[in-house]
Amino acid sequence: MRPAMSMQITIRKRLVSRDRQFALDIGFESDSHRIAMFGPSGSGKTLTLRAIAGLLAPESGRIVLNGRTLFDSESGIDLPPQERRVAYLFQDYALFPHLTVAQNIAFGLNHGWRNPRRRELPPEAAHWVDAFGLREIVNQYPAEISGGQKQRVALARALAPKPDIVLLDEPFSALDPALRSRMREELLSLQANLDVPMVVISHDPQDVEILGDHVLEIREGRIFGSGTGKRHPPVYAPLPARVA
Repeated sequence: MRPAMSMQITIRKRLVSRDRQFALDIGFESDSHRIAMFGPSGSGKTLTLRAIAGLLAPESGRIVLNGRTLFDSESGIDLPPQERRVAYLFQDYALFPHLTVAQNIAFGLNHGWRNPRRRELPPEAAHWVDAFGLREIVNQYPAEISGGQKQRVALARALAPKPDIVLLDEPFSALDPALRSRMREELLSLQANLDVPMVVISHDPQDVEILGDHVLEIREGRIFGSGTGKRHPPVYAPLPARVA
C-alpha cells in the first residue's frame, strides 16, 4: 500500500536588499506524491524549498509534513535541517569533488564530521548504488562521471537516510536538451518505483507536465494558480493587475 503523504504550508518572509524588496507569502495543502512548482526566476520557488528544508527561517507561519510539525512560529517550533527528514537536491548536485561516488552516497548516512572511508560501503548505501545502477563507478570521482551519473549519485545520497520527501531545485537546468529529456523520464520512473514523495521546481513547461501531479504556479512570492495533472493554469499566463 502506498504510504500516505500530506503537506500543509503557510509561510511569510520579507527579504530586503539594496536594490529590491521581496515578500514571500505562500500557502497551500497537498496530498500528492509529485508536486511541481513553476514560475519565473526570482518568484520565490527556491525560497519555498529552502524554508521546507530548514535552510530559511520564515517570519511567521507553519510547515507540517505527514502530520509532523517542522515549523510553527506561534508554538516556537523550528526543527533544524538534520531533524526534518527532508532531502534537498541542489541545482548543481553539490557532490564533494574529493570523495568517490561511494563516499558521496555514504556521506548522507554519516552523522559526524569525518568523511566515510574510501573502501567501505555501508549496506544502506549499497542498496542505492544498486538501485541507481552505479556499481561500476563507485570508486570514481565526480569529475570523472557524466552529468546523468552525477544526478543519480546526488539522488542516491539524498535517499540513503530514508527521508520523508525529496526536494529538487531545477534538477535538469545544467543538462543539454537530449539528456534533459532522458533524465526527466528516468526521474519519473525512479520516483514511481521508489515511492518517495517529491517536490520539484522548474520554469520548463515539460518538467511541469511530466513530473507534476499537483502543480503550483508561483509569481512575485505568492501562489498565482494551482491544479492537478494536466489541469493547471497556463504556463506564464498574464499576471492580473494589482488593485491599489
